[in-house]
Parts: sequence; C-alpha cells; structure tokens
Amino acid sequence: MPLPEPSGFDGPPEAAGEDEPELQTAPHNLEAEQAFLGALLYDNEMFHRVADWLRAEHFYDPVHGRIFENATDLIGRGSLADAVVLKTLMQGDQGLQDLGGTVYLAMLIETAAENTAAQEYARIIYELALRRELIRVGTDMVNAAQGESEDPARKQIESVEQQLFSLAEEGSSSKGFVSFKEALADSVESAAAAYERDGGLSGISSGLRDLDDKLGGLHPSDLIILAGRPSMGKTSLATNIAFDVAKNYKFEIQPDGSKKTVNGGVVAFYSLEMSAEQLATRLIADYTGIPGYMIRQGTIDATQYEEIRDGVLEIQGLPLFIDDTGGLPISALTARARRLKRTHGLDLIVVDYLQLVTGSKSKGAESRVQEVSEVTQNLKALAKELEVPVIALSQLSRQVENREDKKPQLSDLRESGSIEQDADVVLFVYREAYYKEREKPREDTPEYLAWEEEFKRIEKLAEVIIGKQRHGAIGTAKMAFDGARTKFSDLDTRYEEYEQ
Repeated sequence: MPLPEPSGFDGPPEAAGEDEPELQTAPHNLEAEQAFLGALLYDNEMFHRVADWLRAEHFYDPVHGRIFENATDLIGRGSLADAVVLKTLMQGDQGLQDLGGTVYLAMLIETAAENTAAQEYARIIYELALRRELIRVGTDMVNAAQGESEDPARKQIESVEQQLFSLAEEGSSSKGFVSFKEALADSVESAAAAYERDGGLSGISSGLRDLDDKLGGLHPSDLIILAGRPSMGKTSLATNIAFDVAKNYKFEIQPDGSKKTVNGGVVAFYSLEMSAEQLATRLIADYTGIPGYMIRQGTIDATQYEEIRDGVLEIQGLPLFIDDTGGLPISALTARARRLKRTHGLDLIVVDYLQLVTGSKSKGAESRVQEVSEVTQNLKALAKELEVPVIALSQLSRQVENREDKKPQLSDLRESGSIEQDADVVLFVYREAYYKEREKPREDTPEYLAWEEEFKRIEKLAEVIIGKQRHGAIGTAKMAFDGARTKFSDLDTRYEEYEQ
C-alpha cells in the first residue's frame, strides 16, 4: 500500500498542462525522509548515529520535521518514540492528521529502511537541506544587490562569505561531547607528534628557541597577545615569527586530496598600521641580512641588489598572505580568514594591531573598552573555530614610562580587563637598551664611559616576558635583537653571561 503524499509534495510533472511552465521546487526527496523516519521509529538507536548533524529543519516537509523533532525529544529524555507514543504526543498536529495520523505513522514503520540504508537516507536529507540553504543565500544576495538592502556592496559580500563559510562548516565544526577516551587519544596523538617533530614541540615553532622552550610552540585555538610600548619591536617580532612559520611550511596530501600541514604553516598577516610594501621590505631585510633602511633609501650597492633580487625569487612563493586594510572591522577580518582557510588553508593569524580593529558598530570613546572586548572575544572565537593560533599585537599604556622599573606587566595593557581575560598567552616585548639610550650623558662627562660600556652590553639584547600562560608557567625568554634588520634571533655564545 503506497504512503500518502506529505504536505510538501508538489505533484508529478505531468500534472501540469502542456502549455503551462513546470513549477520549479527546491531540491528535496520525500521518499528518503519517509524511509529514514520509519527506521528511526522502528529502532530509536538510529537517533544516536545522526544526532550530531541532522536537525528537524533539514526536512523538506514540515510534518516530517515535526515528527523528527518530537521523536528525538522523546529519545533524548530516555523515552520510547514509536507510532503509539507519537500519536498521543502529536494528536493536535493538523498536518499529521491530514496525512492519516496513526495510520501514516504505522505506514512509516512498515516501509522503514534498513539501518545502513537509513544512514544514507539521512545524508541525502542533509545534503538537500544544504542545497536549499545555498539557494536561499543566493536569492538573498541577489535581492540585496538589486537594492533591497541599504548595506554597501562590500558589507554584503562579507555577509555572504560568512554565511557560506558557516554553511560549509555545518555538521563538522560542532562536535558536541567527546568521551574521555577520545580526549585521551587526541592528547597522546599530540604528544606523539611533539616527540617526532624537531625540537619536541606540540605547537607550531616560533623560530625562537627560548620562546619555544617556554611555550611549547604556538598552539591551535590559542589567542596570544603580544604587547609592548612603541619602538620595542613587537611588529618586528610578529613579522619574524610569521616569516619563519611560512618559510618552514611543509604538507602531506591526505587520501581525500586535502593538505595536512606537517611543519610551519600558511599565515594570514593583518597589517592595519603598516603597508604591505613596508612589511615586505622588513622581510627582505630579515632574509638577506641587508639593513632595511638601506633598502628603503636605495643606498645598496650592485652586489646587495643582486642578493635582494635572488632572495625575492626564493621567498616569493611562501604561503604568507598580507591584508593591509586600515580600520578593518572585526566582521571583515573573520570573514577573510574563513575565506583563506577554505581556499588555501590556514595555520596562523597575526593581527597588527588589536586597537586598530574596529567593532561591529561605531562606538564613542566611553565605550572603547566594550569595543576592544568585542574584538578580543571574536579573535578568541575565531582561533577556536579555525583551530589556529591567533597572535594579536597590543599597545601598552603610558604608565610604564612613569615607573622606575620599566618592565611591563598585565595591568599595563590598554583596556586590560577584556584582553587579559580572553587571552590564553600574554607576551611583553622589552628591550632595556631602548630606555638606556635615552639616559645617555654628554660624551665629555665621567659618566659617559660607564654608560657606554653598559649600553654596549645590552644593545642587542631583548626579552619576551610571559605575563600569562593558561597552559604553562610564566617567565622570560631571552633573545638577540638586530635593530638594523629589525630581527629577533636566538642568543649566541657572546651573550652567555646574559643568560645566567
């Protein structure tokens, strides 16, 4: 006996007259919905195989959606969901009554698919729901572009990108609960990867030995705040890390054709203060060893020009993507990161700097703390969503300059409450030489020789102070700094006494 056609059935194509255009309907498969629901009512265990990704709204026929919703609600509460129980629960549902009520529910069970086939039917239901959602997004996009929305075109594009990324990630990004056994397996896998990787890091290497030793690398899902006063070198440090990660990028092709990063990574660098050209100049100076000011001023010789040309050819293919849009809204930043993840992959995000990212709405100075809080919360959510570390640079307040001890601390962060709360790691860049240089006495005074000796000792030394680390200890990583090349590097034997 055939099943009654549900309320979403549109009739066979031949029902239309020869001269009438055939009505187009959204993609759907009512037979798959019926076969799956029958299997669910026959064996409630089927619910647990699809619970993480199938929802009532994925069903094309609204009656089927309500049957699924009521059945899964019963199963979720530990109750039986069959035709008899649902008859009582849905006796006021006019849509179900129009289909035959109990008779229709019984027929669903009689024509239930086998368990293995039922899961495939559930996948078909889900796939067709995604296609209908794609049509909706496309239709909304067309309507908005034709003038039904007051939003500028750029904002419309960002909105569509965000919807498409959410659609692409639906059913995979939200895993729900995992058992302790699964969590332990993931932990052991991470430890095994760290054991096998050079340097024994569980995260991505920053390229700086002492910093890696203390952080264990840059970890996925972490929001890392890199703060410092102007001219301390925070942009230089972030650039060095981003360049090293991109330079060491290696991947393996998986059975499904996707790429799996095995070392280094693909980097997104949001340079809101410095242009892409200026950032590229720093990277060339880093790679070639030629001081950046000589490259900018054009005071290089023929040999150095050849070195720059060869260096550019060697590094131009690195997976380092720079976005130098000024005043970038956090919504646009996240949308562009999702797009890069989808198209090229993504392993590290750098934002230079936090206070230049704008919130979703224009706010006055009195609401600046709330705006920064919105930005940091979104950056942390983005790190978790894309499973990549996010390094966000931040300015420090001027109160550092008023203290005798100029080493920064957590309370020196601008809008410190929200930043400190959302961050997994807070790093401070500190160079004693910066302040020592401003204490320089006149060269004809007795104090000058003592100052000069001390300044030469610390001139090329830097510290990265770990003010907060959610998964480890705080401390200080010591390294060398070359101001001419704006480059941080590991300390060598010349500075052994500094490491004591």
